[in-house]
Amino acid sequence: MPLESLALARGTVDRVTEKRTDEEWLDAAWQDPGTRVLVVSDGQALVRADDEHVELVFVPPEQAPAGTRFLLGEDADGTVYFGVAGELPPAPEGIRVAYLREVGALLGDRDAGLLTHAVALANWHVTHTHCPVDGTPTVPAPGGHFTVCPRDGTEHFPRTDPAVIMLVTDPDDRCLLARNAAWPGRRVSILAGFVDPGESAEQAVIREVAEETGIKVTNVRYVGSQPWPMPRSLMLGFRADAPAGQAIAVDHDELAEAYWFSRDELLAAIEAREIALPPPVSIARHIIESWFGGPLPSTWPDTFRPRQPS
Repeated sequence: MPLESLALARGTVDRVTEKRTDEEWLDAAWQDPGTRVLVVSDGQALVRADDEHVELVFVPPEQAPAGTRFLLGEDADGTVYFGVAGELPPAPEGIRVAYLREVGALLGDRDAGLLTHAVALANWHVTHTHCPVDGTPTVPAPGGHFTVCPRDGTEHFPRTDPAVIMLVTDPDDRCLLARNAAWPGRRVSILAGFVDPGESAEQAVIREVAEETGIKVTNVRYVGSQPWPMPRSLMLGFRADAPAGQAIAVDHDELAEAYWFSRDELLAAIEAREIALPPPVSIARHIIESWFGGPLPSTWPDTFRPRQPS
């Protein structure tokens, strides 16, 4: 069954794509004092947090800093939301700076969708400032969802890198978990990798599992997707089966180690703090818990308390 309620795949705001090139409407929305602006910088935004909930902090347009502006959408009540990639406003008491990966799973549906959208666009604008054809500095379109080269008129759209992330199980229904060579000693996850040019997502699953662990898989099936704008990925989740009689042989370039876990073995290893699973914001965590049959103990903080940024 497809996964539900993935942390960064939520949202309630209509993206009103038909308004992205309507300069008159965009100007009027920006002048409206009821419009809300989400400022993002280096994947961070201001949030208000207490023991009950976490929510984004917005500013009116007149308080927004200089920076690239982009339309995020319009709420059911008519409130228009913009994002600005610029310097974050000062954080008063009770407000703090947070990364999307920190608070993505803690925000409500509206705010999770807005922050994911804003971080994705901001990351792209910051890193794609010139025309790839002739090197001329590009100009953002009015709605901020593409840029234009003033010299040759070419339009350039945000880049998204498709990546596959897959839970492999053997005939005993054990799952394959691995530790990336760059991760801390206890952290493990399911396998993942980018889709090659000219390759289907299913082909990428088979190739990546074989490259990283030497395991051949069959029966590849899709389970869900989640944007991961850190900086620009779309994670495509899959399950796959590993026929019996295969030995794990990690590549030692990307992976340090990999092991099969039964449900009982996985739970025992987590409770003994021998391993740490991915955080709740990750699609990997949801895929693992879907296989396990319910929530697993977390080694990540359960609350996000307000503090002043350092």
